[in-house]
Amino acid sequence: MAARITRAKKKISGARIPYRVPSQQDLPERVGAVLDVVHLVFTTGHAAPVGEQLVRPDLVDGAIRLARTLHRLLPDSGEVTALLALMLLTDARRDTRRSADGQMVLLAEQDRSRWDRGLIEEGVALLVEALRRTGPTRYSVQAAAIAAVHAEAPSWEDTDWGEVVGLYDVLREVWPSPVVELNRAVAIGFRDGPASGLAALSPLLDEPALGTYAYLSAARADFLRRLQRWAEAATAYDEALAMTDNEMERAFLTGRLAEVSKHLD
Repeated sequence: MAARITRAKKKISGARIPYRVPSQQDLPERVGAVLDVVHLVFTTGHAAPVGEQLVRPDLVDGAIRLARTLHRLLPDSGEVTALLALMLLTDARRDTRRSADGQMVLLAEQDRSRWDRGLIEEGVALLVEALRRTGPTRYSVQAAAIAAVHAEAPSWEDTDWGEVVGLYDVLREVWPSPVVELNRAVAIGFRDGPASGLAALSPLLDEPALGTYAYLSAARADFLRRLQRWAEAATAYDEALAMTDNEMERAFLTGRLAEVSKHLD
């Protein structure tokens, strides 16, 4: 990376490329790329892909600090506001994602009384502001579908899965993505039952972009477990483990695999 930066500097110097503050017309395209990077830093910290930590606080806190800086510099940008809202609403659950003994805790089992209500209130206010400014966009719909509905539900059982599915329907229009389709299928499973969720996941098995995506196998495994299709669930958990490098996630999946394997004896 250092060598690449050095070569870039030499190219800029040799070509006499002047430093220029982007014009107002250039900002939307350039800001979009910056937001993508900040979001990737946040997601990498929120669910660390490798290592022993489920959360990388250094990355999460750094990404939120960058988003706050962007929001201060571009207060009228609805997408900047929406990304900050999404990150705050998601991070509000940070302290409840691990048990006292360090095990991963699913959203359904988290103690919502320990969620950071200050971050939730700030995130919801920012989301309302973003929707007022620009209407539905990638980050504003994600903030609403992934974070705000969960943050405002008093319990897992009170989650409005119909609203979540509807918001994912909007998200697939403004930002079509295989991962969006996966998350929508999972929401369908919680709304209509595991058989419906499994059916919604089925078309994604041939999606190249999800070929090494552990969460697809993990989602299938969970639906199969709930349907008591033990052998198929065990196979799906094995597949998820083969694609997972985070030690806390591996421990969780290993526990689930042991649970379903008891029914195969």
